[in-house]
Amino acid sequence: MKIDRTGAAIIGAVLMVAVRAVRPAEALPFIDFGTIVLLFSMMLLVAYLHLAGFFDWVAERVVSKLDPPHLLPAIIFLSGLLSAFFVNDIVCLAMVPFTLSAARRMNLRPAPYLLAVATSSNIGSVATITGNPQNMLIGSSSGIRYQDFLVHLGPVALAGLFVDWLLIWLLATPSASASASAPLRTSAATGASALRPADDAPAVRHDHAGLLKPAIVAALVLAGFLAGFSPPLVAALGAATMLITSTREPRLVYDDVDWGLLVFFVGLFLIVGGAENAGLMTRLLAWSHNWNLERPAVLTLATALLSNIVSNVPAVMLLKSLVPRFANPHTGWLLLAMASTLAGNLTITGSVANIIVVERARPEVEIGFLEYLRIGLPVTLVTLAIGWLWLVMIR
Repeated sequence: MKIDRTGAAIIGAVLMVAVRAVRPAEALPFIDFGTIVLLFSMMLLVAYLHLAGFFDWVAERVVSKLDPPHLLPAIIFLSGLLSAFFVNDIVCLAMVPFTLSAARRMNLRPAPYLLAVATSSNIGSVATITGNPQNMLIGSSSGIRYQDFLVHLGPVALAGLFVDWLLIWLLATPSASASASAPLRTSAATGASALRPADDAPAVRHDHAGLLKPAIVAALVLAGFLAGFSPPLVAALGAATMLITSTREPRLVYDDVDWGLLVFFVGLFLIVGGAENAGLMTRLLAWSHNWNLERPAVLTLATALLSNIVSNVPAVMLLKSLVPRFANPHTGWLLLAMASTLAGNLTITGSVANIIVVERARPEVEIGFLEYLRIGLPVTLVTLAIGWLWLVMIR
């Protein structure tokens, strides 16, 4: 039917109102405005950083000056670190052209390094509330403080990045020479191999003065998160500061905002609200008791499976009503965040970050479903096991 996830959420929300499961007068209380404000504010901040060339500058400084043996770990840990604090979709947009350029320059097959960008951005984003949309939703619903989230899930992300490095190195890089890849483009003027494989590769020169202000504001926002202030308030203040002081055309910033994702969240809030009014959540709670969903292993497995069936945000939206009723809701929230995020590495369609990497690289490199699954499956299984064991040990 060619209905995307935003359209499906709009249709579902409208139907909930149409069948009187949600009355118009009670629709607003179902919407968690803390999550919406945090998500929108972080999108604005990341948009300013992106337009200023911050991610391009960081990637160029790190990736383009490496030797071949150091390229894989550099890509993995750089993508993971940036994704831990900023929306990982933008990180992938910036990392793909530099990864292609570095792989071609070093005469390496680009596919393993592109897989590293996708998987590590998902793994890194598990570390904090602002790493991805579902974590923002969990942070707002659970009341878990930013530093508490980081202390518990930061080690999972770090261990996961090492696992990602090991598995890609073992399974993909032994055949990573450029012999099987497309030939390097040649300059007609010099006959030399071009360093950048695509016309949209980032420029070498950056406006360092223009980078300074958004970088300072972003650093202050992260400091506010770690200091324990309300994440939606801190992010909103940072976004407002950039809007007030920036000389950049606001329309360019708004173009970088994923408005569809915001509408998607609003629609899901209304759908879940209608399900609660209709008594479906009570039945789901009874089902969760029958299946021992409160057990960490069962919750991890159920979340991972559901996230790959309906996507991670709807899965979290559905399960978040059950977690507060658990005997240990704190661990339940962390397990939900960990499993819904790491499950995104299973297939190409498991997360938006994966799709961005594959689509952006497609003019140069084709990454098939099975080629991705060969890396995604073991990475997902091992990182989920590590996350489950860690959270069970420290609860």
